[in-house]
Amino acid sequence: MITLAHSSDLHLSTDLEDGLLQLRRVLAGAAEAQADIVLLVGDTFEHIRYPLAFFQQAGDLLANAGRRVVVLPGNHDPLFDASEPNWRAMGAASNVTILGLDHEDPVSFADLDLEVWGRAHRSYGSMDPLRQPPVRGAKWQVALAHGHFTDRHYKAGEPSPSWLIFAEDIDATGADYLALGHWNTAVSVGPGAVPAYYSGSPDLENTVNIIRLSDQGVTVDRQPLAARPLLN
Repeated sequence: MITLAHSSDLHLSTDLEDGLLQLRRVLAGAAEAQADIVLLVGDTFEHIRYPLAFFQQAGDLLANAGRRVVVLPGNHDPLFDASEPNWRAMGAASNVTILGLDHEDPVSFADLDLEVWGRAHRSYGSMDPLRQPPVRGAKWQVALAHGHFTDRHYKAGEPSPSWLIFAEDIDATGADYLALGHWNTAVSVGPGAVPAYYSGSPDLENTVNIIRLSDQGVTVDRQPLAARPLLN
């Protein structure tokens, strides 16, 4: 069995009394579930312009988490030239992968026969979060996407939300699980062929999604998070 902890929209900020609290809560929840991998699916930071030291502090937490972590840059914290040093500081440890930082290929976890992929936001503008799904290269495949699910197709020139995800995009991934970010509420979406879930913001939902992949199927549960975890 493979166990994953999925969260998003932590919106870490130096403007808060404890700017890293939500990250510590998620990592503590992942530890409680004995997750193999933690998935942070966009908007980990409120914005990308904080001092480098703040990203280093977040990276230190991840480095000491005792498990592997995959991070997808979102619309609040996109990956572009000016933000690359911050992302490299956060992802300096060997157990941390920032999707899109060095390549667009899926990250492979050979010991789990698992691959994880996602398309990083590279500007504050709109983009297709699930474009060009890769061909499966492992027994298990998990996709990450930060965007807005809708079943409405907007006409050209019609005002619409950005970063749109449609049901057919979800199906086209063929993934065993699609971890979504951008919504503050925890909910499943899509036609159901691919399990697709938003985790919601941990500060609002006070939960983390725990996904278990096994030959018996895929299960998704919401695990409560401690208000003040005993995690440095």
